[in-house]
Amino acid sequence: MNWDDTRVFLALSRESTLRAAARQLGVDQATVGRRIASMERELGATLFLRASDGYVLTQAGEAALASARRMEAAALELQQKIAGQDETLSGIVRVTSTDSLAVDFIIPALAALHQRHPNIRVDLEVSTQVVSLARRQADLAIRSVKPENPELFMRKLAHWPVALFASQDYLDARGWPTRDDEFANHDLLVYKPYLEGGRAVTMADEPARQGRVVTTFNSSLMIRKAVAAGLGIGEMPAYMGEREGLVRLWPDRARKIPYEVWLVTHPDLRGTARIRTVAEHLAAAFQRG
Repeated sequence: MNWDDTRVFLALSRESTLRAAARQLGVDQATVGRRIASMERELGATLFLRASDGYVLTQAGEAALASARRMEAAALELQQKIAGQDETLSGIVRVTSTDSLAVDFIIPALAALHQRHPNIRVDLEVSTQVVSLARRQADLAIRSVKPENPELFMRKLAHWPVALFASQDYLDARGWPTRDDEFANHDLLVYKPYLEGGRAVTMADEPARQGRVVTTFNSSLMIRKAVAAGLGIGEMPAYMGEREGLVRLWPDRARKIPYEVWLVTHPDLRGTARIRTVAEHLAAAFQRG
């Protein structure tokens, strides 16, 4: 197997559909189909079966997958070691983060970076999805969850309580909630992942069974803007509510688990000048607050 065909094979094995694999690779669906057919002819084996929900590996495909993953690991190791020796302050650095952190910290950091190093280009992807640094889906990640992979280099940038906020207009119209009524007669704005698995809604770790969930979001930026618009009561890291000029409810209460921010990169890339420089500017932005 050659590496170009192997990349296509790995993409289809992970994404299950020609369209998704093509999107990941930046090619068209026909190219993916041709490459897979070429691999199957070269190996003399059927690697995928077409199922109702996409492409499924055959037994031969499963055997090929193990070899393909070893090829990928070797290629990425070589790429990272070469990249780690790059001392030029130019080129592309891929950064991934959430929308609120991008607006509040990363974009101001990039403005300062561009003034000093105009030949560094940053490709910023805003998403709640956790990308793989090991597979070079990003060079730097700003995450709200500490990575489990001990091989990654990580640095804690911030630590904030998650508190409850509302707009003054909302409180003037609806009054403050009391702790013993489980948010009866109040409208709630909820981060959608909190509802996964059928968990009961809580706000600042207080039961909220009597409250009415009026909107769910998968974006902290949207929650804070919706709270600011008077749509309801919502949770967010304390700094966000303060920046929006919101009223903090029950200032002595917060979620037991705080909101942490981690800067993460692959250890082989720490020595790359452009990546190191971008990381330093990002860290400085969080230190300034």
